[in-house]
Amino acid sequence: MQWQQYLLVIFAAAAAGFVNALAGGGTLISFPALVAAGLPAVAANITNTIALCPGYLGGTLAQWKDLREQKQKLYYYLPAAAVGGVLGGVLLVNTGEKLFRSLIPFLILLASLLLASSDIVRGWLNRKKREGEPEKPGILGSIPVGIAAIYGGYFGAGLSVIVLAVLGITSSESLTKLNAVKQSISLVVNVAAAIFFLFSGQVNWPVAILMAVAALLGGMLGGRFAGQIKPATLRWIIVVIGVVVSIIYFIRG
Repeated sequence: MQWQQYLLVIFAAAAAGFVNALAGGGTLISFPALVAAGLPAVAANITNTIALCPGYLGGTLAQWKDLREQKQKLYYYLPAAAVGGVLGGVLLVNTGEKLFRSLIPFLILLASLLLASSDIVRGWLNRKKREGEPEKPGILGSIPVGIAAIYGGYFGAGLSVIVLAVLGITSSESLTKLNAVKQSISLVVNVAAAIFFLFSGQVNWPVAILMAVAALLGGMLGGRFAGQIKPATLRWIIVVIGVVVSIIYFIRG
């Protein structure tokens, strides 16, 4: 890679960390940047997963208080998230480069639509909470969580929206508590996939390390702007970027 390409992925990682701290959807910026910088698509996805892991850790620690009250659920959900993340990683590594490249526009478009639907999901969860639907057993939720985790290990963008919707089906907790559980599940999915990817031989370590640092700095900057930038506005900007990127990939074939 040339220095210009390194600058591109560093900037993209910082932007991904920034928007993840405020609205989510950072992968829609960082992954296309890696491909544009010349990394093979599968290696770009693997490198991106490892680079963005620290951001998920920060988000989980920030909501630790809400997590401590839900340990019983985590006993069911986190093992399912770990298994699903590894299975998604196995699926990705065994997907040929040509096939994965052909799936990129569909994956990016799907992630964009998921991000666009996040407000709808949150509104549904709030209505469901007011209706006071009974809590379902945690073990029941581990199955859909595991299925969502497979997607997260395979590509990851939009995972938070899927997990939040899944948790809403099986839980009547407040949106704040569901967000905390969602954050921990996303962390476990990505860490499990990342650990598997360590042995894949497809990690671009110089890029991954630079991106991890940039994403952390971007996340810290995003935290400082919390309350000053409307998450919904930023989210729709990322959605538009994602749709445009997917269209470009479709045109290129």
